[in-house]
Amino acid sequence: MTRVALVTGGGTGIGAAVARRLAASGYAVAVTGRRQQPIEAVAHETGGLALAADTGLAADAERAVAETVARFGGLDALVLNAGIGGEGALPDLDPETFEAVFRTNVTGAFLTARAALPHLLERRGAIVSVASVSALRAAPASVAYCASKAALAMLTQCVALDHGPAGVRANCVCPGWVRTPMADGEMDWLAGRSSGSRADAYATATADVPLRRPSAPEEIAGTVAWLLSPDASYVNGVSIDVDGGRAMGLF
Repeated sequence: MTRVALVTGGGTGIGAAVARRLAASGYAVAVTGRRQQPIEAVAHETGGLALAADTGLAADAERAVAETVARFGGLDALVLNAGIGGEGALPDLDPETFEAVFRTNVTGAFLTARAALPHLLERRGAIVSVASVSALRAAPASVAYCASKAALAMLTQCVALDHGPAGVRANCVCPGWVRTPMADGEMDWLAGRSSGSRADAYATATADVPLRRPSAPEEIAGTVAWLLSPDASYVNGVSIDVDGGRAMGLF
């Protein structure tokens, strides 16, 4: 029986890398996203299914799960990757931005996991949420992003606790800086402030990382694939830093 995975936010960056990695491992993969062209490109590359959906909307989340199951016959793995940024300290952050970040990063994960759970229970499947090191440690002027990623990590732990007895595992990866389109945009902004290059900005941002570089999306995808695999069959409810060692201490 072919294993089936659904990856939210699967059109670019980490989500696209996860879709490719799982397809290479033999999964049938469905990817969601709000932009049709990127998800169709990933689906074409992986032989999978592209589902235009805003997972922050209950109807879209439920449809994405239902169409995945209808196409492939079941669901073994769910990767909750859809996410957005949202800069701002408390006085600068408007309520609309705060709510939008939570709707994508937390509510979308909740809605998709809730819709997927009956199918994951049938196959004793697994969930991996893509949070951030910002789920565990605060960052400047990032109230909405940090709070949403912390909420996502705790949502994942609650699923692991509640449904582990029925055989469904749920874990979280917490990447540091990753070379994605979203991170490239932030680096370009930083580079503009210092009259440097994107590479200079990445070097500055990772100066306190022992490996002295950002990760590639494929490195995060490898951890996700392991957590979904039988090799991680007794790993449940954990948040794994994939940050090049930055969390070890102050450098």
